[in-house]
Amino acid sequence: MKLLWRYTVYHFRSQLEYRVSFWLTTLGQFLVPFVSFAGMALLFRQFGTLEQWTLSDVALLYGVTQLAFAFNELFIRGFDSFSSLVVSGEFDRLLVRPRNMVLQVLGSKQDFTRFGRLVQSTIVFVWAIANASFQWTFLKGVCLALMVFGGMGIFAALFMGFATLSFWTIKGLEVVNLFTDGGREMAQYPLTIYPKAIQRFFTFAVPFFVVNALPLFFLTDVPGYEAAIYAFVPLIGFLALVPAYFIWNYGVRHYQSTGS
Repeated sequence: MKLLWRYTVYHFRSQLEYRVSFWLTTLGQFLVPFVSFAGMALLFRQFGTLEQWTLSDVALLYGVTQLAFAFNELFIRGFDSFSSLVVSGEFDRLLVRPRNMVLQVLGSKQDFTRFGRLVQSTIVFVWAIANASFQWTFLKGVCLALMVFGGMGIFAALFMGFATLSFWTIKGLEVVNLFTDGGREMAQYPLTIYPKAIQRFFTFAVPFFVVNALPLFFLTDVPGYEAAIYAFVPLIGFLALVPAYFIWNYGVRHYQSTGS
């Protein structure tokens, strides 16, 4: 952890070398998703509800999803841009260093301009909590925290798993964005509004359903979902890291240098 902290300080200081660019980019990262949420709020003002869900319900999911995604874009950026290490041959250099490979990739790139997105999602998250259409309890607070951490686990697993493809494809694949950016956009809304096939895919293939719809049912006291077990369902999101880690190790063992 000490080494990772050094990486973090290094990246932060280097990005602050161009302060105007850094703060303008950070502001842009704040405003772009804010405009997206404003559009969502205008739709709810016009139509009232989405199925049985209110604006505060959907804003809660929006905040949870954006917080999880912003955290990964800030600190897990090394896996998101991993293909550049393979193309440049820099990954060969990491292999000969006596440090954990995951730690080195995490430290290879961190983007602190994403802090703007993190602030924006936090504001929406707090607003949604304050305007919730249900009564808060301690267990519901625990459930909400686990939704955020479970979402972080899923996005981290996606970044790590798809980074492994670069060992064979060299270049990163745009199809990855269907699961990362696309998954983020879909998970901002209750997955129950989507067709059954999409619900099944995002339950068993990419488990956004377990950090989205099921805990939301528990929070909003939907009949049949009052059991305390649903408060801890988002922990399943962390299980996605297990296969992602094994896939990553498999890729590292079978890596062949690009010769760059």
